[in-house]
Parts: sequence; structure tokens; C-alpha cells
Amino acid sequence: MKGTCWKYGADINTDLIIAGRYLNTTDPKILAGHCMEDLDPHFAAGVKPGDIILADKNFGCGSSREHAPLALKTAGITCVVAKSFARIFYRNAFNLGLPVIVCPEAYENSHTGDVMEISLEKGTISNLTRGTTFSAEPMPEFMREIISRGGLMEYVASTRGKG
Repeated sequence: MKGTCWKYGADINTDLIIAGRYLNTTDPKILAGHCMEDLDPHFAAGVKPGDIILADKNFGCGSSREHAPLALKTAGITCVVAKSFARIFYRNAFNLGLPVIVCPEAYENSHTGDVMEISLEKGTISNLTRGTTFSAEPMPEFMREIISRGGLMEYVASTRGKG
């Protein structure tokens, strides 16, 4: 995956990703249209399919709403790279088919607007703008399969009856 970075700080909570006032809908397009608006009013209008979020520590803290990774994914984010993630956000992201990677060095050495290329299989994050490459834990094959199917529900449905 390859995209342009949006860089944010520490403790970006689920209410900043998608504000509670929008939780009365589950329409992914409506959620995407309001994604990050209280943190970055230009995000929803500027994000492009394939873009990547870089974040400091504890990304996705706060409530356990699945709306947050759904809003990011529908807005076009293909991966979130952070120093660390809140445990429930990390799990919800995979459940919904949004890859997340822990890599403090990528955060420390990259900026908004940098173009990055990520290999989940190899665990590499290349900042093409700066000519640097960072190592993260390679994603296990079964997790990459969950991501490629679009999330856990789709993965389970595709493997029923296969033994």
C-alpha cells in the first residue's frame, strides 16, 4: 500500500476520530464525511484513497466504538501507523479490515505530506519522500487475510465449510 501521510499527536481518542454526535448513524459514507473534523477540519475534504495516518502514542483511546475505524477506512485511509494503540481500537480496526502497525521510528521521522509505502508481509514502512525505511513487526498471514477480505466477518464467512 502506498499513500500520503496525515500526522497527528498523542492520545487521539475515538471521539476525535468520529464525534459522538454522529453515532446515531451507521452509514459509512456519512461517518467518513465527518471523520476527524473536530481535530482537523480539512481532513474529510482532503483525504484521498490510499492515504495513511501517522500518530503518536495511544491512538484510538476512549470509547470502544467501531465507528472510528469504520470512518477512517471509508474516508480512504489504508493504514494507521502509530507509536502505540489503545487495545480495543487495535482489535476493532482488524475486525473491520483496517490495518494498524506499531512503529515509533516511522512517526518520529516522517511528516504530514510525506509519501509512504507499506508492506504488511515484510513489516517495512518506506518513507519515499525522505528515502528512509523503518522496520515493524511483519503481520502474520492470517491477519493479512482478514484485512484482504475486508474484516473479520467477511473472513469468517469465506472460510465456513473449509474445515
